[in-house]
Amino acid sequence: MSEVGTSEQAIIEAARSRAVIFDRTETRGILEVSGSDRVRWLDGMISGDVEAIVAAAAEGRPETGCYATLLTNRGAIVADLHVGCVGEVLILESLRSALPNIAATLDRFIIADDVELKDQSDAFLTLSLEGPLARSILEAALEEGSSPPVSEAWQAAKIAGQEVLIGGFGLSGELAYQIRMSPDARESIIAALNTAAESQDSAGALVRGSDAAAETLRVEAGIPLLGRELDDDVLPPEARLERAIAVNKGCYVGQEIVARLRARGQVNHLLVGLTLPADAAIELGAELEADGRKTGEITSLALSPTAGSIALGYVRREHSEAGTVVEFAGGQATVTALPFVQGSAAEAETAEPA
Repeated sequence: MSEVGTSEQAIIEAARSRAVIFDRTETRGILEVSGSDRVRWLDGMISGDVEAIVAAAAEGRPETGCYATLLTNRGAIVADLHVGCVGEVLILESLRSALPNIAATLDRFIIADDVELKDQSDAFLTLSLEGPLARSILEAALEEGSSPPVSEAWQAAKIAGQEVLIGGFGLSGELAYQIRMSPDARESIIAALNTAAESQDSAGALVRGSDAAAETLRVEAGIPLLGRELDDDVLPPEARLERAIAVNKGCYVGQEIVARLRARGQVNHLLVGLTLPADAAIELGAELEADGRKTGEITSLALSPTAGSIALGYVRREHSEAGTVVEFAGGQATVTALPFVQGSAAEAETAEPA
């Protein structure tokens, strides 16, 4: 990967204008679900429509994955998941450090089912290609006859003669693809992606991302993260995760609460963006107040090259309108509509086949 533009600001600018490679091997992982009962069983565990993506894969349609949540029986979030169907296996992608808890939670529901769970995170390296040029670069790198997956879909493919598994999602708000590969394929795949980037853009080889830049991009995009904005005190509508809930499927754990919330039409707290003073001295978890009482807390902080000092957090519904001023110890913050920065992913999704 290119060493050019390794400052955080340069990485962010490249991700918003071209494309960047992030190494997600240590932060993201995969749990495989196999066995003859896997489809029926997993469909009853999570909020995504597993049967629909399996049917799409069987029929050769592109929608072979979905975004979903694993919930408690009271409807709170255990984890968010990028779900895929690849051959005879279902895959659950999530925060790598959360996989043991995800597996343990799911394992409790395997009673007389022919289902096996296997953490495959150590078997692969994961590179994430993110930016408005990500699709054209990946198209140029894939072997003839393959094309990048649609949003949230998964597919097996080859790059530089090496087998890869590609997921159509990211954490920057830009067009993004997760590329999972065997460790010995890393250098040849990076070389192929760089060659493809050079053929698509006169700026040359891809910029290498960093964890700090990836976090700023995520906050700019308003994407909630497990362990920050998402945990078992949060309900999906509070985190604005309606897209993770399939409304036309059978029962699953937590569905009754989710359906009740949908019928009621509102929740008491909402995830919001917050614009902070440039010199704000504030820490994660800081309490927010409005009308003389606590309204919420800060969950993520970032210094954006374009949006300035920004944060994600939760506030009470009555304080969630853009422009509302809330207070923290030592200063004030302004509720801001999400995302702070509109990436290329939203526009691309509207152009995908229904």
